[in-house]
Parts: sequence; structure tokens; C-alpha cells
Amino acid sequence: MIGTIVNAAAIITGAVVGASLKRGISDTIKSTVMQGIGLSVLLVGTQMSLQGSHLLVIIISLALGGVCGELLRIEHRLEQLGIWLENKVGGNGGDVARAFVTTSLIYCVGAMAVVGAIEDGIQGNPNTLFAKSMLDGVSAIFFASTMGIGVLFSSVPVILYQGTITLLASTVKGILNPYVINQLTSTGGLLIIGIALNILEIKKIKIGNLLPAILFVIPLAYFAQKYNLM
Repeated sequence: MIGTIVNAAAIITGAVVGASLKRGISDTIKSTVMQGIGLSVLLVGTQMSLQGSHLLVIIISLALGGVCGELLRIEHRLEQLGIWLENKVGGNGGDVARAFVTTSLIYCVGAMAVVGAIEDGIQGNPNTLFAKSMLDGVSAIFFASTMGIGVLFSSVPVILYQGTITLLASTVKGILNPYVINQLTSTGGLLIIGIALNILEIKKIKIGNLLPAILFVIPLAYFAQKYNLM
């Protein structure tokens, strides 16, 4: 799990650096920078979403994921956890909760988290997660400089999420071929677009409740390819 540990450490370091910079940045600059970050996240999500080729698999995955997410109230539970952290660290204005939820979703959604964790678990190769660590660490600086120290706590879901995948890697090794990964990447990209819309305050989308789509798209894409339903 060296890749996941380094990833979490990079997020923590970036968050500490960014939070220290926050004090000297005016609200107008923070707002503009946040809009720039939102547009960048939108670009990343768009690029990822275009990698999928089986639209029906992605639609069904999002629909099933949304149903499960609503029943499990994932978004609500994430927000409650964020509020609990807010109270513990003495934050105000919901910054800690918002930063925690937003960055946790960004760092956990996406093919790099899944594929990198599997490579680390099966091959002992953490290079993909090392690359992700650099990206997450740099972005953590910008997120924390605008949203505050709450970004630091997103390192915990990253450890739990990627660490679990690493430990269970051998069970999904034969399923994650390039075709399945493309559908997974596309689904994750759509979720990241939703996160961007939330950051830009265009539309409030319950991304947390759509997270189970990541779990559905893998078996659906695998069976679609296996039985030539593409």
C-alpha cells in the first residue's frame, strides 16, 4: 500500500501548505481562483467522460448507482461527517465540511485511483499512484488555499478507498481490461463534471449518491463485452 500512503501524505502536505496561504488571500481572489479550479475540474471530467464507448452501460450504471446512493443516503452521511469534522476543528461557515466532501469525491473518483490501487496490490507497482499523488498534492494546495484545512481530511477516505481496493486487487484482476477501464473512466468523468458544476455553483448535484455507479459499471461493462453486447 505504499502508493496509497504516499498519496495521502501528498494530500496532507498540499493541504497544510495551501491552508497557510489562505490567510493572505482576499475573498475576491479566493472566489476567482475557485472558479478557475472549477473550470479545470470540468475540463478533466469532460476529457475522462469521452473515453467511454458503451453509452447504455454508463447510463444504467448511473441509474442503479443513484438508486442505491439515495437508499443509503451517502451524500447525507458524507455531509454529516464533514459537519462533525467542522465542529471538532472549530471551523465556521461550512468551509471544512464543503472542502472535505468536495475533495474526497475528486480524489476517490476516477480510474487512476482504481487502476493504481490494483497495480499496487497485484504487481507491487505504485507508479500510477505516485503520479496521482503529485496531481493530488498540487491540487490540494489550491483547494486548501480557497476552502481551508478541511481538504486535509480527504486523505482518510483516500486511504480507506484505495487501500481496500489494493487489498482486494486479486479478485478483480481479470475483470479490469482496457474496455472496462474506459467505461469506468467515462463514468468517473461524468461524476467529476458534476463536482465541477457544484464548485461553480451552477447546479447542486448529489455526487455522493451517484458514487455506487462506479461499482456497477465494472461488472456491467465486463458482461457487455463478454457477451458481445457492445
